[in-house]
Amino acid sequence: MTTWNVRIGINPLSWMNDDLPQLGGETALETALAEGAQIGYAGFELGHKFPGDGPALQAKLAEFGLVCVSGWYSGMLAEPAPGQSDAQAVAAEIERCEAHMRKLQHNAVQVVVYGECAATIQGQIDTPLSRRPRFADAAAWQRYAARLNAFGAHLLARYGIRLAYHHHMGAYVESPADIDQLMALTDPQSVFLLFDTGHAFFGGAADPVALLRRHVARVAHVHCKDVRAQIVAQARSSGWSFLDAVVNGAFTVPGDGALAWEPLLRVLRDAGYAGWLVVEAEQDPAVAPSQPYARKGYDTLRALVDQLGR
Repeated sequence: MTTWNVRIGINPLSWMNDDLPQLGGETALETALAEGAQIGYAGFELGHKFPGDGPALQAKLAEFGLVCVSGWYSGMLAEPAPGQSDAQAVAAEIERCEAHMRKLQHNAVQVVVYGECAATIQGQIDTPLSRRPRFADAAAWQRYAARLNAFGAHLLARYGIRLAYHHHMGAYVESPADIDQLMALTDPQSVFLLFDTGHAFFGGAADPVALLRRHVARVAHVHCKDVRAQIVAQARSSGWSFLDAVVNGAFTVPGDGALAWEPLLRVLRDAGYAGWLVVEAEQDPAVAPSQPYARKGYDTLRALVDQLGR
């Protein structure tokens, strides 16, 4: 019997939201960890309630038989400070990231979730997604790619951690065309892709499978979000912000929305992907109770991983 060597983890957003702390703000970290472990998840990504240093983080997770999957890093490489050269911008990022990367390294984390936060509107509930930042021209794209290459090369050399770039609604890299451009311009040995199924669909990939197939060789990490397609369509047509879409239920867990999961996972398996599959469903736990939805996401992925591993 063959098996597909992937692990299933979860992001704490199912219990508590970083961008909207009022969603699940009363939930204790220990509640999330206990429920996630009981469901069967092998590890958690990080959120704002986790311990801030490596040993304390490792000890807290170990209490529940869990490991650290990865953690979001808010990068600022898209817009160097005024008068700052590209080299200086990268050096500043290298200095700024050190504590976070050491925490991940202590926990044997192999990828970091790089989210580009320069000029992002993802956390602004009153700003429509149409006002997201865009690079002015090809030269701006080229310079950004060069900065990412340098930063990614540093993370690998210094910490043994791969930069997994998170395409994200409201940010510079949002659409399938943005992802294509980023992958074309960056070094495959230094910059990798975090493929987020929900953001791919919301960002314009009517067929996320085709987008994944184009770039699967670069995928180092996967966020498994399902989508409520009618709400995504309403968000687009009504000029909602990203957080408006979240609050209104644009995302849900695998198996509860419009995405076909078997073809997505088959592409990953056939490409030899052997990283984490992370359930990450930003929604209001008062509307979508944390434990039942987290269980549905796990059960959906577990069944398909077992099926595809036969």
